[in-house]
Amino acid sequence: MHALLSILIWLPIAAGVLIVLLGDRNIVAGRWLALLASVATLALSVTLWSSFDTGTAALQFPEKQPWIPRFDAWYALGVDGISLPLIVLTAFMTVPVVIAGWRVIETRPAQYYAAFLIMEGLMIGVFSATDALLFYFFWEAMLIPMFLIIGIWGGPRRVYATIKFFLYTFLGSVFMLTALIYMYVKGGSYAIASLQALPLTLIEQRWIFLALLLAFAVKVPMFPVHTWLPDAHVEAPTGGSVILAAIMLKMGGYGFLRFSLPVAPDASRELDLLVIALSLIAVIYIGFVALVQQDMKKLIAYSSIAHMGFVTLGAFVIYEIVRNTGSVQGAGMGLDGAMVQMVSHGLISGALFLCVGVLYDRVHSRQIADYGGVVNTMPVFAAFMVLFALANTGLPGTSGFVGEFLVIIASFRASFWYSLLAAVTLVLGAAYTLWLVKRVIFGPVASPRVAALEDLNGREYIVLTALALAVLLIGVWPAPLLKVMQPSIQHLVSQAIATKLS
Repeated sequence: MHALLSILIWLPIAAGVLIVLLGDRNIVAGRWLALLASVATLALSVTLWSSFDTGTAALQFPEKQPWIPRFDAWYALGVDGISLPLIVLTAFMTVPVVIAGWRVIETRPAQYYAAFLIMEGLMIGVFSATDALLFYFFWEAMLIPMFLIIGIWGGPRRVYATIKFFLYTFLGSVFMLTALIYMYVKGGSYAIASLQALPLTLIEQRWIFLALLLAFAVKVPMFPVHTWLPDAHVEAPTGGSVILAAIMLKMGGYGFLRFSLPVAPDASRELDLLVIALSLIAVIYIGFVALVQQDMKKLIAYSSIAHMGFVTLGAFVIYEIVRNTGSVQGAGMGLDGAMVQMVSHGLISGALFLCVGVLYDRVHSRQIADYGGVVNTMPVFAAFMVLFALANTGLPGTSGFVGEFLVIIASFRASFWYSLLAAVTLVLGAAYTLWLVKRVIFGPVASPRVAALEDLNGREYIVLTALALAVLLIGVWPAPLLKVMQPSIQHLVSQAIATKLS
C-alpha cells in the first residue's frame, strides 16, 4: 500500500505513452487499453478511499524519495481528507471521458486517449504532492495535455482559445512560483507542511497571499480573470470540456485550502472581504451573463463560474464567522460546503457537458435555437438532462443542494447580506438552467433534424447512469463524504485562524 499514490499517478501516464506507441493503426487495442487503465485507476482510488483512516487529520499513504537534493526538493506524496475526494473524482470522471470518445474521435484517436490519460496522472499528482515544487511541476505539466486537446480536437476558434487559456493560467502560475521560491529561501524547505509552519510578517503574508490569489483565482476562475473559460469550453471537444469543468477548476479551490489559508492566515483574515466580494460578484453577475447565452456550452461554462463562486465564498467566510460570533463554532461549515460543492459541481457540470456532447454528435450544433422538442424523440436522454439540470439549480435530494446549502448557512452566520446575495444564485441558476431545458428539451419539435434524432446508445446510457447515481447518492447520503473530510477541515480551521505574527 505504501506506493499506492505513485501507482495512481504513473499507471495512467504509462498507459498513455503505450497508446501513443501503439499508434492509430492499432486504435482498437488503444481504446481498450485506455478504458482498462482508467477503470484500473478508479479501482485503485476506491481502494485508497476504503483504506483511509477517517479519524485523523494526518497525511496518509506517505511516500518520500529524493528528487532535486540540491534544492531540498523531494518526490513527496500523501493524502488527507481534503485531497482524497478530489483524487477519487479525477479517477471517476476520466472513465466517462474515455467511453464518450469511443466512436466520436476520428482524427488522431491514439493521441487523444493518451492526452487524457497522461493528464489524469498529472492531476492526481497535483492533489497528492506534499512538496511545493513537485506540486508546481504537476500543476504546470497538466496544462500541456489540455493545451493539445483544445488545440488539436477543438472547434474553429481553437487556436485563439488555446493560447488565451495557456497565457492566463501560465502567467498566474508564475506568481505562485515566485511566492514558493521566496518561502524556500526564507525557510530552506519546499515541504508544504514546512511552508504552512513558516513564520511570516504581515507584509510578507500580504505579498504571498496576493501572488497565490492570482494563480488560484485564474484557475477557479474568479471574476474578473474568468474570460478564458467560456472560450476554452466552447472550442474544446466534449471530453476536454468535461475534464476542464469537473477537475481543473477544482485545482484553484484546492490551492486556496492547501496554501492560501494555512500559509498566510493573517493576510487571509485581512483580505477576506476582497475574496468574498469577488465571489459574490461571480455568483450574481455571471448568473445574469448566463441568462443571455445562445450557445449551450457557453451557458454551462458561465454557470460553472457562478457555482465555483460558492467554493471561494465558503472558504473565506470563516473569518467573518469568527469575527462576528467570537467562536470557531460553525467556521468549518463553510469549508465543508466548499469541498462538497467542488465534488458536486465536478459531477453535475461534467454530466451537463456530456449531455451537450450527445446532442452535438447527432446535430452538430450547440445553438439553443436549433433544438426544441427533444423529449419527443429522445425521452431517456431528456430524463437524464432534466435530472442534471435540476441538480445544477440545487434541487434538494441532489448533490447540488448539499454544498450550496452548507455555504449559505455558513454565510448567514457571518452576515445576513452575504447569505441573501449568495441565495440569489439559486434563483438565477434556476432561471438560466430551466430556460435552457424548456428551449431544448420541451416544446414543439423545432426541425426535421431533431425529429430524426435517435435516443441514447448503450455507451451513453452507461455513462449518464453512473453520473446520475453519483449525483443522487451524494444528495441523499452526503455523510461518507463529510466524514472523510471532517478531521482535515477542523485542522485547516485551526491553521487558518491561528496567527503567525510573533
